[in-house]
Order: sequence, then structure tokens, then C-alpha cells
Amino acid sequence: MAAQERVAQDSCSLRCGDRNGPCSCHPTCSGLGTCCFDFQNFCLEISPSSGSMMGGKDFVVQHLKWFNSTDGVICRFKESIQTLGHVDSLRQVHCISPLLYESGRIPFNISMDNGRSFPYAGTWLAVHPYKVSETEKSQLVNETRWQYYGTPGTTGNLSLIWNNSALPMQAVTIELWGYEETGKPYSENWTAEWSYLYTLATNIPNSGFFTFTPKSASPNYQRWKVGALRITDSKNYPGEKDVLALWTNDHALAWHLGDDFRADSVAWARAQCLAWEELEDQLPNFLKELPDCPCTLAQARADSGRFFTDYGCDIEHGSICTYHPGAVHCVRSVQASPQYASGQQCCYTAAGTQLLTADSTSGSTPDRGHDWGAPPYRTPPRVPSMSHWLYDVISFYYCCLWAPECSRYMQRRPSSDCRNYRPPHLASIFGDPHFVTFDGTNLTFNGRGEYVLLEAVVTDLRVQARAQPGTLTNGSQARGTGLTAVAVQEGDSDVVEVRLANRSGVLEVLLNQEVLSFAEQSWMDLKGLFLSMVAEDKVSIMLSSGAGLEVSKQGPFLSVDILLPDKFLTHTHGLLGTLNNDPTDDFTLRSGQVLPPNASAQELFQFGADWAVHNTSSLFTYDSWFLIHNFLYQPKHDPTFEPLFPDKTTLSPSQADEAAKLCGNDHFCNFDVAATGNLSVGNATLVAHQLHQQRIRNLQPVVSCGWLAPPSNGHKEGLRYLVGSTVHFHCDSGFSLTGAETSTCQADGTWSTPTPECQLGRSYTVLLSIIFGGLAVVLLIAIIYVLLRRKGNM
Repeated sequence: MAAQERVAQDSCSLRCGDRNGPCSCHPTCSGLGTCCFDFQNFCLEISPSSGSMMGGKDFVVQHLKWFNSTDGVICRFKESIQTLGHVDSLRQVHCISPLLYESGRIPFNISMDNGRSFPYAGTWLAVHPYKVSETEKSQLVNETRWQYYGTPGTTGNLSLIWNNSALPMQAVTIELWGYEETGKPYSENWTAEWSYLYTLATNIPNSGFFTFTPKSASPNYQRWKVGALRITDSKNYPGEKDVLALWTNDHALAWHLGDDFRADSVAWARAQCLAWEELEDQLPNFLKELPDCPCTLAQARADSGRFFTDYGCDIEHGSICTYHPGAVHCVRSVQASPQYASGQQCCYTAAGTQLLTADSTSGSTPDRGHDWGAPPYRTPPRVPSMSHWLYDVISFYYCCLWAPECSRYMQRRPSSDCRNYRPPHLASIFGDPHFVTFDGTNLTFNGRGEYVLLEAVVTDLRVQARAQPGTLTNGSQARGTGLTAVAVQEGDSDVVEVRLANRSGVLEVLLNQEVLSFAEQSWMDLKGLFLSMVAEDKVSIMLSSGAGLEVSKQGPFLSVDILLPDKFLTHTHGLLGTLNNDPTDDFTLRSGQVLPPNASAQELFQFGADWAVHNTSSLFTYDSWFLIHNFLYQPKHDPTFEPLFPDKTTLSPSQADEAAKLCGNDHFCNFDVAATGNLSVGNATLVAHQLHQQRIRNLQPVVSCGWLAPPSNGHKEGLRYLVGSTVHFHCDSGFSLTGAETSTCQADGTWSTPTPECQLGRSYTVLLSIIFGGLAVVLLIAIIYVLLRRKGNM
């Protein structure tokens, strides 16, 4: 028995993530050389490691060979969903990803004994269907035709293409699956379900191309209006779940709808729109808990903690805005609303002006179901993509694209203006290193160690940074330091660390002490946060509170931007000061003592040292002996390191001239050139400081007066409602303006004049006066004539 226990402790079977015992099964063991001998056999690496949440993707388990062909392989996801695995001719173990109703990291286990035990563990990344590569999906040729099929002028054949090498089989079957959510909305019995409906074609050659003429589906399938096609092996029985397959994008199933739709699509769609309207009016008002949109495009792109690019309208990818023509860029609120899991959308014109539905059907529309879903996912309206399709997209087809009833849709999905929008507060760290606090105070702190950048009890937000000395041009150690790692956690969220890899100097991202790969996906849905690899040298972290971090490489060090919404006011401590719009108390020690703004460089160095991380609260990963010996087992602030203080820097005359040409009056840049003797380091600091200043400008508050209505029987010119903007009013032909011709948005957030009225025009009044006046004259002459005749007769 003792021998068995000892063997178990020496093995990673059922121990993945455990670092206790004679050997480790924790991800850090690879760098430390402390792994159990079978670590890679039981703690699995897979390739590929991600795929669409629609499932059907084959992945192979690395480092694991299987030679017992009699026992079956079973892959179990989230302790409940089982799929059949297989072993290939090279004895490699494979699994098929299942159809899921959630995105994010999905734990799985593998059984090699027909399900008697599941000792092998790994993680699969399930991705929003629209965020996976197009090569991983089947393509609807001319997707718009598919979704308008049966409307006037849209008939004929439809075509489908796919990468046939992704399906290693001779013959395939093409199936239609439908999606629906049933039960009472916002109750426990509200459920989401994908259902196999019927087969379009079976046992056709796997040529990568299929074309057909759609026929109306039988009535028992008509209730499904949203769905997707699946291509799979013809050897599978119809609708067999969780098998190797390729899916199309989810889409409006116009092409399968009944003869009544094809006979009069407008009447059919109008009836559907009216039914949606009736249901919508019975549901809770989700608009009241959505955040207001940023006022300008610059604000929207700078507020990266709360808003992120909408992939359906992206200025970085040509502004192809199918549902919002006239816009060049849209953003979505990163986090779903707390109660109803709804989402905000904000769209902008080329001039940077917000585009509102009150002015145009191209305006931004909020969503009852957030497009990206909401934790814990799986149930309506939190299912990524699909809940959004049912409550916000298919209804747009009913009311706006298939029938002229868009005003009904826009009335229930009105754009948010920005009158209550408050930009976040920005703090930055860059260079050697230099700190600009949330309240705008500047600080240079050249400590060596690990320090608290920010702590906020209101959400238990913690941000920590590691600073290490730089290198002079002659290869010796500089007396200046810079950030080489940043770690963050909020509440019980995942811990994310961004650091410079030791030798290559490239960005490396760790999740809960395990190095992440972004080779397949640049976006990850994680516990309590979203993570985006914006570029190979820039990472964006979006936390559930609305706080955001951007970590990038600038020169030899990291540059960090931290954005905090108003809820953090008066709740922050650390090297980035107390966020309260008062720069005089930013140098507050742990004890509560406040150093004056004019404190000496030596006093400020002690302020920085006071905010060293405590070992018990460190968020960092120590997965090399260098990190263990230099940071884990050493004081978090190195008392032996002698920094270079700003008032002690000197430059030779030639260096001073070069620095002056490069830096001008930027004291951060000048300091870093003096500290390192390297102009490129100074230039990196200069660029980082300029980016900070630009972002501060972009985040400046803007006064909005709100939407201004056009006059009845008239129109207006001007769709900008920010301070200083002027709207011009005009009347339709035959009407004249009563009131001011213009109104200007004032600094107090009110319009200078209300919307005027358009009254029946003066030209009509004059014409009527002439007509009636002429009739009166004729009548008077007739009366006089009659009287004169009578007088003559007498």
C-alpha cells in the first residue's frame, strides 16, 4: 500500500496542477526542472488548442501514445459532455470538440479504458463562432442571397463551399440545424437548444462545393428561423452529435421558409415583426442598465476597458458596416449588463460623430442579448452569438430588411446618446520607469523589486509590477530600472501576468502561472476578464468592473496604461496614487502618511519602496531559478540597489546636444537618455509619453445636449449634438418656419432654442386672401348693379 501511494505521488495521474509531493505537476515545473516523469503524459498539450463553440473539430494529444487497441478512448468535457475519441495510425490520441453553449476555457479529461477512469487532463478553448478563422468554417456563397432568398427578385440556386482537406472522407452529408430558446423568458425553465432538422444532401462527393435549389421546408420545421448548416461524414447517422464536422455561420433561414413567405414575404415579415413587437413589450426594460455610449469615436477607441471593436464594423478592416451603412466604426460594451445580460453598441461616422437611430436606420442599436454572451453562459439570454441572433438580429430582418417596419424596431432598440457618459481615468507607467498618476502627478521611481501599482478594495483589484535594472550601451548594469512584468487580479478572477521573456525580449502572457499561446486566437474569454492580444507587442485586459489595462513593449521595457471608471474614485492606493482628482495626496504611504508634492527624490524613493509587494500577496509566477533566487527568496524591494536620482543625472556636451534634439523639453526622455546613455531608450520613452498625452486628450469630457428633433413638416441639417455644434432647421415646401432657424449646443448642456414649428406657408395665405377678396369685390359690384337697376325702374 505504501509503495502504491509513493508511486501515485511520483506520477501526475489525477494530479495536474499539484506542486506538492516529491515532484511537481504544476505548469511551473518545466522551467524549474521539477516535473514528475510522466507530466506530459497526464497534463496534456493539444493541437490545435482552440475551435468554434459549435464543435466538430479534431485535436490531437501531444506526447501521448496509445498501444492498446482494444480499449476505447472517451473524451469528457466539463465533467458531463462525452465524445468518442480515436487513435490514428501513428498511435496518437484524438478527441472531437463538442457542441457547446459557451465560450472560454473548457477543462476536459480523457479515459483510455472505456470510461472506467479519466486520469488525463487538459484545456480546450471554445471560441465565439465569428472569431474563428474562415478556413475553419463552411462558407455560404453570397451570404446575403441566402438570407434574402424568397423575397422579390431572389430565386435560383444557392451554393456552399468548404475546405475539403479539413474533412478526411470520401463522401459527406449536409444537414440543417436550427436554434431556438424556449420557456418563460428570464425564468429557470428558459432553455437554449440546437436541433438537427433535416438533411439537404447525403453521400455526395467531398469536393468542397455544393449547389442546390431550395425548397420550402415542411410545416413542422417552420418554427426555426435561425440556424446553420453542418457538413459531416456520410457514415454518421443523421444528426449524430459531436462528430468531426464543419459548420457555416449562423444565419437567417429565409431559404427554408414556407410558401407563405415566398408568396408575400413583406406580409409574412410584417406579421413576424408585429409578433416580436408584442413580445418585446412584455419583457423587462433592459435599456436602463446599459452604459451610455462615448460621445466621440476618439473616446470610444480610447476607453478600451469598457468598449471594444465590433467585428461587424471595424475601421481597421475597411469599415465594412453591413448593418450600419454610414458608420466607419462601431464598438460594443465589453461586459454584459448585470441583470439582463444585455449589450450596448455605439457607432460613429467618419467625422467621429455618434450615429443615432433617431436620425438614421444606420444608427447603433443596443442588444437584449449581448453578442459575446455573458457568464455563466449556457442559458438564455447568455449564449454567445445565438441569444443575440434570436432577440436582436432576426427581428431586424423581420422589421427592417424584409418589411418596411423599421420604425417599430428602432423604437425598441434606440441608440444611447452620451449625456451621462463619463470617460475613465488614466494612469500610465513607462520608461525608466516614470509614473503619471490618475490625478496627473509625475513620479520617477527607480526601485528594483516588485511593487503595488494599484489596489482598490471596492472590487478587490490588484495590479503589481516587477522592475529590473536596464543595461548600458557598454553592457554594464544601469542605475535605472524599468518594468519587466505586470500582474493583475480582480476578486476571484483569473490571474494574468504579462512579462518580457528573458532572452527574446518578446511579450509573454501567463494565465494562472501557465504560459499562453496566441498562435490560434487573439481573443480569450476568461474568468472575470477578457484578454486580447491586440498586436504581438500589445496586450489588452478588460476586467468585469470596467477597469482596463493595456501592456505594451516600448524599447527595452514595458509600458502600462490603466483605465478606471468613476466607481473607483477615492478607493485606490499604491504607486499610482489616490484617485480623487486631488494630486496633492498622491504620495500616500501604507500608513496613511502623505508626502508633500514637492518631496525630494530621495523621499519619493522611500515612498516607492514602501509599496513593495508582500510575499503572501504576490501575483507573480516564479518559474525559473533566476526569478526564485532574485525575487521570491529576496526582499521585494532590493535595499542594496543604488538608483540614479533625477537631480544627479549628467550628460556630456555632445550627449546633451543629441538629447535636446530628440527630447526637447520632455524631462522623462532626457532622464532616460542620461540614465542609459542610449538615445533609442529615450526615444521609446518619448513615444510612450506622447501616447499617454494623446490618450488623455481623447478622453477629455465632452458636453452633449442630446438629440434634437426636427420640426414636423420639416427637416434639420446637422447630426452632431456636442457643445458648440449648430443645427439648422428647414420647412417642407408650402410651410414656413415659426421660431429660430438654428439652435446651438451650449456649455451647460442645453440647446439655445427649442425646435421651431413649420406652419402653413404665407404664400397660401396671400393666395386665399386674393381669392376671397376678389369674390367680395365681385359680390359688391353685383349688389350695386342690382340696386341701381331697381332705382332706374322706379
